[in-house]
Amino acid sequence: MSHSSKIAEGVCDLARQMAADVELVPAGGVEDESGVSRIGTSFEKVLEAISAADQGNGVVILTDLGSAVMTAEMALEFLDSDHRSRVRLASAALVEGAVAAAVEAQTGADADAVTRAAEAAIVALDPAVLEPFVSHAAAAPGEAPAAPSTGGPSVEGSWELPNPMGLHARPAATLARAMSELDAEVTVNGVDAKSVMLLMSLGLGQGKVLTASAAGPDAQKAIDQIGTEVTAGFGEL
Repeated sequence: MSHSSKIAEGVCDLARQMAADVELVPAGGVEDESGVSRIGTSFEKVLEAISAADQGNGVVILTDLGSAVMTAEMALEFLDSDHRSRVRLASAALVEGAVAAAVEAQTGADADAVTRAAEAAIVALDPAVLEPFVSHAAAAPGEAPAAPSTGGPSVEGSWELPNPMGLHARPAATLARAMSELDAEVTVNGVDAKSVMLLMSLGLGQGKVLTASAAGPDAQKAIDQIGTEVTAGFGEL
């Protein structure tokens, strides 16, 4: 949900690139008497979007600015109790939160888990500044990335990124989804491999080395999957 129809539609377009099976509905701007969209928020559009997005498993709303939150809250008051119980209003950055939420929803997570993913999404050029908000600190320049801490032996692998765009949004989402389905703690260059936003924040371009470390029952499977995706250029070669 955004004050701008173009922003709302653009965020949905971006998230669809990483979560093709998730229902994403924009609710942006308001229309004047001639049908032209202008800046603002529409109570009616929010209600229509909630109805369109609700597939029975819950709806998560993300907003841009403060007055959009008020409009969303007003819309929620008009829902019946059963419908309202399935809707969550996330307190999250619109773009980062929407991408993280969509990737989480793609894994089959419920509305509460999707909301938590949206609210935890933080992007920084230097992942080290995210501490203590994430569980794995990024390695300092010249240092080896920290291995996952699970009490067991870890499995590691390193590969040079061959695809022209490197670890951009779509490959990051591919890795995050795959790692989320495994029983293992996995890091990539020192950040949590199950977080698409942290993977994107690494800024790993073509020719850069991606180093993964995993521990847990599915550790070897995780490393094998990452190696397969990287060496295949995430299907982009």
